[in-house]
Amino acid sequence: MRIEPKMPGRQPRTRIQKKNTETILEAALEVFSQHGFRGATLDQIAKAAGLSKPNLLYYFPSKVAIHRALIDGLMKTWLDPLREMKADGDPVEEVIAYVLRKLEMAREFPRESRLFANEIVQGAPNIMDKIEGELKNLVEEKAAVIEGWIEQGKIAPCNPYHLIFSIWSTTQHYADFDAQIRGILHPEGDAHFEQARHHLETLFRRMLTP
Repeated sequence: MRIEPKMPGRQPRTRIQKKNTETILEAALEVFSQHGFRGATLDQIAKAAGLSKPNLLYYFPSKVAIHRALIDGLMKTWLDPLREMKADGDPVEEVIAYVLRKLEMAREFPRESRLFANEIVQGAPNIMDKIEGELKNLVEEKAAVIEGWIEQGKIAPCNPYHLIFSIWSTTQHYADFDAQIRGILHPEGDAHFEQARHHLETLFRRMLTP
């Protein structure tokens, strides 16, 4: 996942500045995903980026600014799969497609998922405005679409909000609790994701089919 940050203050103007900005964000993603916002330090990020702390602060004035840039870029990518759920598509297939897109994101972008999860576990101090704004609005929009499908008898009755929450929990689990899953299954590479794909598709298809 290529995070395109909304840069605070000074915009990078040269190739070197752009490269350093991307290096800092990549290093910060690794540090934040491991330690969370509270546990991460500027010294850790600078070391991971291979830069001095003063050099890092040239690009970002604080740990908050780095974290915010990551979250701003992440939110768009994270919400795109839900935005792709079309009201005029086949209802069951639209939901299943969303489930599988989210599962694939858990496989491809585990650090980004853990970055988001760590922020939520800590009470979302840096992104509550986005949760109560952009995310809430999108969930309400799609919940209304699902409710419409239910009223038309196109999918089995369910609570639209909790359906979405269930999709989040069952897919992102494979990123956020990766160590636990691997400790139990000892899979070869990512072989367990194909099993998860089959299981989740069967689970939600049976749940939603009228």
